[in-house]
Amino acid sequence: MGALEPVIQNVVGVTSPAEEEFVGWLEHAAEHVGASGEVTLRLVGEGESRALNSRFRGRDAPTNVLSFPAGPAPDIPACDYPAILGDIVICAPLVAIEASHQGKREQHHWVHLVVHGVLHLAGYDHEQGEREAEDMEALERVILAQLGIPDPYREGLRLG
Repeated sequence: MGALEPVIQNVVGVTSPAEEEFVGWLEHAAEHVGASGEVTLRLVGEGESRALNSRFRGRDAPTNVLSFPAGPAPDIPACDYPAILGDIVICAPLVAIEASHQGKREQHHWVHLVVHGVLHLAGYDHEQGEREAEDMEALERVILAQLGIPDPYREGLRLG
């Protein structure tokens, strides 16, 4: 497995968590599922989240996390640059709102959304059915437990 090449784009000025924490969570989750390549994590406001969610999912509302897997690039010859794993977009204002409503520590919710996004880039998709959702949630629980984060799905909570 190659290395993960994280790029953080903090367009809303999030100061906590620190960039190094985001990088660590990205690397841990990617290593757990054998994913490598360049991944961009973009921290945005509700306007950009809503625009992206509307354009790519047909839902005219901001959402907590969006993932855009790069997929294979069959017509590009091998080179020394890392493969592109994909992009993760997290709506910073929703992290605080959801954490408060769900009785979670905000830091824990950040970690969960990063892990959730990485799993989508690695091919996991909870929207393909109940079994796939359960499998993805189980994997999230394992990765989050390794990072010292309690079960985010207690009491039937699910990410949108």
